[in-house]
Amino acid sequence: MSQSVFYEDEGSFKVASVLADNDASLQVEAPHGKRSKIKASAVLFRFDGAGIGEIMGAAQKLAEGMDADFLWQCCGQGEFSFDTLAREYFGRAPEPVESAGLLLKLHGAPMYFYKKGKGRYKAAAPEALKSALASVERKQREMERRAQYVEQLSAGQLPPEFAPLSMKLLYGPDKQSVEWKALDDACERLRTTPAKLFERCGALPSPHDYHLNRFLFEFFPRGAALPVVPVPAVPEDLPLAAVEAFSIDDASTTEIDDAFSVARLANGNWSVGIHIAAPALGVATGAPADAIARERLSTVYFPGAKITMLPQAAIDAFTLTERRACPALSLYLEVAPDLSIASRATRLERVPVVENLRHTVLEEAFNEETLAAGRVDHPRAEPLALLWRLARTLESARRGAAADQEQRPEYSFHVEGDHVRIVPRRRGSPIDKVVSELMIQVNSAWGRDLAESGVAGIYRVQEGGKVRMSTVPAGHQGLGVAS
Repeated sequence: MSQSVFYEDEGSFKVASVLADNDASLQVEAPHGKRSKIKASAVLFRFDGAGIGEIMGAAQKLAEGMDADFLWQCCGQGEFSFDTLAREYFGRAPEPVESAGLLLKLHGAPMYFYKKGKGRYKAAAPEALKSALASVERKQREMERRAQYVEQLSAGQLPPEFAPLSMKLLYGPDKQSVEWKALDDACERLRTTPAKLFERCGALPSPHDYHLNRFLFEFFPRGAALPVVPVPAVPEDLPLAAVEAFSIDDASTTEIDDAFSVARLANGNWSVGIHIAAPALGVATGAPADAIARERLSTVYFPGAKITMLPQAAIDAFTLTERRACPALSLYLEVAPDLSIASRATRLERVPVVENLRHTVLEEAFNEETLAAGRVDHPRAEPLALLWRLARTLESARRGAAADQEQRPEYSFHVEGDHVRIVPRRRGSPIDKVVSELMIQVNSAWGRDLAESGVAGIYRVQEGGKVRMSTVPAGHQGLGVAS
C-alpha cells in the first residue's frame, strides 16, 4: 500500500503521495498530479491509504464541527503537541482524517492557540483570549452597523450618527472610521461622490454651503461664532470735532471705518478731514476683545457675507454710525484754492457723523456726467465736488501722466442661492476715486509719521513689481508713494 504524508507548506496544510523517501527530503505527488520535492521536517504525520483527494475535504468538515473553546479548555496552559491533544480528544489513536481535522482547527483559531513550532501550540492566556474575542465581537458589530449605514445612505437617508460628523466626513475624514467606510461603500454602490450623496440625503442644501463649510472647516475649526464679551468702553473725554462728517460705503457695509468732512476756513482755504474709526481706544491689552482680534487679525470678506474680526459689541460701539459722535483718529488736510496741501494735522477726537451715504443712491447724483455738467443734485454736492477735484489732483501728483490712463474693470460678486451673479464695476468712478485717494493719502501720511517717530508699523511695499509686507517703511511703485 502506498504511503501518504500530511505536511505544512508556507503556512498551509497539504497532503500528497510519497514517490521517493530520501530521509532529509521526499519526492511527492499531490492529488491533482503535481510532483514536488519537500523537506522531511515539514511532514506532520504519515499514513497509509489511498483516496488522499478526499481527506482534506473530510478533515475540513470535521474541523468545522469542533468547538475551539472546548479544545482551549481541554489543552491546559502549557505547550502541547497536536497528536497528544488528538489522543485525549478522541480517546484513542486518531485516524489520519481526525489528526488532519484537529490540526486545521488549531491552525484556524489563532486567538485561542498560538503556534509554537511544527505541530506544537500553546493556549492563549485567559485575559488575552477575552480581549481578542471582544475585539472580534466589536468588529462584527461595526460590520453590521456599516451595512446598516450603507442601506440608509443608499435609500437617501442620512443616519443620525452622521449629522455631527458631516463636515469632518466631507472635508477631513478619518478613513478608518466605520462612518467613512460606510459612506465610501455607498458612494461606490451609487457611483457618486460624498458631497452629492450628502446633498441627496438633504444634509447639504447647496453647492454654496459645500464650499463655505469647507472654508470654515479649514480656517475656523472651532466655529466662526464669537463669544459674548463685555462692551468696550467708549472714551467720553475726547474733544468733540466741529465738523459734519459723512461716510461713503456699499449698501452691505456694517463696519463703517472711515468718513470725511469738508469745512471752509477763515483764510479762504478748505479743511478736509479723513476720519478713521478707532476701536483700539476701548480695547485694553489682554482684554477678551483684544485676544479675539489678535487671533483673527482681520475680517474675512466673501460674496454675500463676512466673518468679523471683532465681536459685535465692539463693532457697534466704534463703527461710524450716522447721527452720533464717534471716537476716531482724524487727519486734517488744509487745502488751498489751487488744491495744494498747505498743512496736515492729526487729532484724536469724537467726530459727529451726520450721514452714512451708500454707493447705489449716491452714484445716481455723483458721477462723471453730473460732474462734467456741473449739476450734482445732492445735499452734499459742494463737499463732494471739492473732494473729487482734490482726489484727481492727488492722483496726478502720485502717478503723473499715468493718472489719465484707462482703468481696468473690476467686478462685484453676489451669491443668490446656488447662483453667482457677477456685476462689472468700472474702477476709477468718482466715488471710487475719492475714497481710494483719501485712503492712500492718510495711510502714506501716517506711515511717514510713524517712521519719523521711530514707531513700528506694517507697510505694504512694492519693488520691482513684487508686493510684500514690511515693518520698515519703503516705497510702493504702483501707488507712487514713499511709504
